[in-house]
Amino acid sequence: MTSIFDAAGKQTACTIIEAGPCVVTQVKTQETDGYNALQVAFGDKKEKHTIAAEKAHFAKANTPAKKFVKEFRNSSLDKNIGDTITVDIFAEGDKVEVVGTTKGKGFQGVVKRHGFSGVGEASHGQHDRQRAPGSIGGSSYPARVFKGMRMAGRMGNDRVKMKGLKVVKVFADKNYILVSGSVPGHNGSIVLIQK
Repeated sequence: MTSIFDAAGKQTACTIIEAGPCVVTQVKTQETDGYNALQVAFGDKKEKHTIAAEKAHFAKANTPAKKFVKEFRNSSLDKNIGDTITVDIFAEGDKVEVVGTTKGKGFQGVVKRHGFSGVGEASHGQHDRQRAPGSIGGSSYPARVFKGMRMAGRMGNDRVKMKGLKVVKVFADKNYILVSGSVPGHNGSIVLIQK
């Protein structure tokens, strides 16, 4: 993340995203595929890591193999196979949605995962219980743990959509876009930007 200042001197926290260039690899229509969609690819891939079916698919678009392919249903963009999509489709002030996968935290306890405070006191017979979850339910009744009980477990690595982010600035020559606020994922991760 970084920050940028506007003409009035107001500081805005924002994230720099490299958005493109993306290549249209397939245009799906109602007649041929049963629905309308635009298939877009991003990120170069080594030829030795590309299977023959992918090579033939990308050859139709007259482009080298790409790492990431995504479909946009009912897209308003009027593009043909082989066309390039750049950050020019965005303008300053546009509202966008950014979809990504959050950082994975691994297996975490209840203090980090749910904000429990733990036992707190270390005296009066407490031994290694400072970060323990405490009681989780009854004994003979209900004789089970209720579904949804907040317990230790895997944290992070979730698909998250950030809505209503504002496009602060567009650098068309470098294919950079500055978006207000934070986006999910680690540095260098792949995100999806939608208008």
